[in-house]
Amino acid sequence: MADQTGSTSAATAEGTAAQTASNADLVYARAAAAEVLTKGGKETSLPWENPRTGARGTVTPIAAVYTQDGFTCQDFLASYLREGNKEAWLQGEACRVHQGKWEIRSLKPWKRS
Repeated sequence: MADQTGSTSAATAEGTAAQTASNADLVYARAAAAEVLTKGGKETSLPWENPRTGARGTVTPIAAVYTQDGFTCQDFLASYLREGNKEAWLQGEACRVHQGKWEIRSLKPWKRS
């Protein structure tokens, strides 16, 4: 599966255990990302779970906040695990925009370097 920047579709970086995160699952992951970034702190993780599908994971901010186009932004990693599949990792970027709320700008498969 090809990378899609800003997409709500994701696959494992390794490609051997390709899986697609459903839009419904990613709603929960995005909400957890916004919440953990609001709390602040690079060493904080927040679990998420979609009770309908059983998909779950954690969201962890990485690196320091930075400014982009006048907004405060931060990158994060999100794990994604759905029953019967191997764990996948997603990398995202969020920026604090309207009234201080965090908006997820991208969420794509994480490529280990």
